[in-house]
Amino acid sequence: MTLRMNFCTRPEDYRHWRIEVQGAIARLVLDVDEHGGVFDGYELKMNSYDIGVDIELADAVQRLRFEHPEVHAVVIVSGKDNTFCAGANIRMLAGASHVHKVNFCKFTNETRNAIEDASAHSGQRYLAALNGTAAGGGYELALAAEQIVLVDDGSAAVSLPEVPLLAVLPGTGGLTRVVDKRKVRRDLADHFATLEEGYSGQRAVRARLVDEAAPRSQFADVCAERAAALAARSDRPVQATGIHLAPLGKTIASSGLRYGHVRVDIERAAGCATLTVLGPSKPCAADIDAMLAEGAEFWALAVLRDLDDALLELRFNEPQIGTLFLKTQGDADWVNGYDAWLSTHAEHWLVREINLFGQRVLKRLDLTSRSLFALIEPGSCFSGFLLELAFAADRSFMLEGQFEEGNEPPAHITLSAANFGRYLMVNDMTRLQSRFWGEPDSLTAAKAFVGQPLDAEAAYAAGLVTLAMDDIDWEDEVRMLLEERGGFSPDALTAMEANLRFPGPETMESKIFARLTAWQNWIFQRPNAVGANGALPLYGSGRRPEFDKNRV
Repeated sequence: MTLRMNFCTRPEDYRHWRIEVQGAIARLVLDVDEHGGVFDGYELKMNSYDIGVDIELADAVQRLRFEHPEVHAVVIVSGKDNTFCAGANIRMLAGASHVHKVNFCKFTNETRNAIEDASAHSGQRYLAALNGTAAGGGYELALAAEQIVLVDDGSAAVSLPEVPLLAVLPGTGGLTRVVDKRKVRRDLADHFATLEEGYSGQRAVRARLVDEAAPRSQFADVCAERAAALAARSDRPVQATGIHLAPLGKTIASSGLRYGHVRVDIERAAGCATLTVLGPSKPCAADIDAMLAEGAEFWALAVLRDLDDALLELRFNEPQIGTLFLKTQGDADWVNGYDAWLSTHAEHWLVREINLFGQRVLKRLDLTSRSLFALIEPGSCFSGFLLELAFAADRSFMLEGQFEEGNEPPAHITLSAANFGRYLMVNDMTRLQSRFWGEPDSLTAAKAFVGQPLDAEAAYAAGLVTLAMDDIDWEDEVRMLLEERGGFSPDALTAMEANLRFPGPETMESKIFARLTAWQNWIFQRPNAVGANGALPLYGSGRRPEFDKNRV
């Protein structure tokens, strides 16, 4: 599977989903085209899915948030009779590379998180209407919704059969959502996760695996009533008009990627890339009407869309690029203006969506399996929410003064209120809280610098950058850093970085990704799952897998 993945789509090009908007309630209809798989060698039967189905779902969830402020509740339902979703396509998983399997699971879970984020923070609440069996990833999709209604017809059930059938974990947070979110009792969850056929009807209700089970004759009415009740709790506007998410302007070349507001320059021989975020080309809009007139071209939204796609391009299409240098370039005062504007108008529905989208994009950066280094140079604009890029980095380096042959003014960073609460990580902490975990005095001291441009010496003294260097040492330090990283095992680095980036308390979200980047990654390489006699390649053959019985 070496096809280049493209994460840009639109409803006119969907093959697997339909968006049906009816006033305050929208229906997301899953009707998978069996012959619409991204790769060859499998059919997407029984509403099973591959990465292409999830790319469309991610796009649909995003468009409902930005293009349809009038939608207050979303019902996810199957377009096929008696089947909701059979989960990730097993033939696809059996034939996929290890890299694709893990990245597929990660992207799928990030999309589920976006659904949960919409329910929790956007007033766009989700209901899963299971008009048939929901197995594996199909049930995990339902688990992302705020409420689940299952048809009670004697055959429809919910199940997580990955352990008994495939020798892997429910790979997109299924087990974690069952116990942490739905608070299913541990012994019942143990039984449920090892029962191939799952739970149906009232048994699923009693275990809290679903909220309600309704006879088929009443199913549509019950779901309509529950969706209306969810919509009534929303604070989204009634009469507002959404903004159209136009296609991204993107150019792909062997040397990198070019967007309107992001550049990615790839050095394949060195195994690194430089991602440069470009600041705004003009000051922020004067008022809400001006912002709405700009629509998706409003810089704060446009730059996030470009950055999000660039991160996915690197993750899926450039797996051998192990080190990512993060840079910014532009007018820091204009960035500060946008940052202040996003705080001043935070209660407006569109500004809220932009801020929440920023949080999701930064989380995707945190969860990127790359070594991240921020280079703060003259001409940069690491201010406000763009400063979060530097705080997401594993290390940050700031130049003292100017380059000998440069004419850009010395670099400064500027903290804002956004750095102290607007953008949380998966552990529900800010990046500054994570940075100063165990140093509460340093965090308190940093708040005193809000709004003050800090040069390299001041930023280093405040603990906001790893190292401040002059231009004599700059090039050699960066070169040695790259050589050092290139000499280490990528597996060890991924594990090290994932452990170091998220100190402090765990949340459901951090648990999901901890299991995804560690346990599932490991299990997907074990012969019990993927070996010649493992469960995945033998699925459907009639042969029983042969397991190594050693507990590891």
